[in-house]
Amino acid sequence: MIENQKIRPAQVIGPLGEPLTLENLPPADTRRWVVRRKAEVVAAVNGGLLTIEEVLERYGLTLEEFASWQRAVDRSGMQGLRVTRIQHYRDLYERQLKY
Repeated sequence: MIENQKIRPAQVIGPLGEPLTLENLPPADTRRWVVRRKAEVVAAVNGGLLTIEEVLERYGLTLEEFASWQRAVDRSGMQGLRVTRIQHYRDLYERQLKY
């Protein structure tokens, strides 16, 4: 009898259109989170390559931190992940909601 098995894709499409696999995700000991690495992790979760729980454990992130990355990508794409532009994109999003 086949139980409910979690079917995980071998690869997903990364933020730059390249194939993304478990092997080419950022290393678990990553401490410097540049835009591309954040976007790769978000794409891995969105594509089913990793679960949110696996990401939190693997990278030592908080749920709030990862959720903020997801919101930034949903709202503004990869550019929304730039630390230097967070306030700009937040203001832009809030203005869009008003109208």
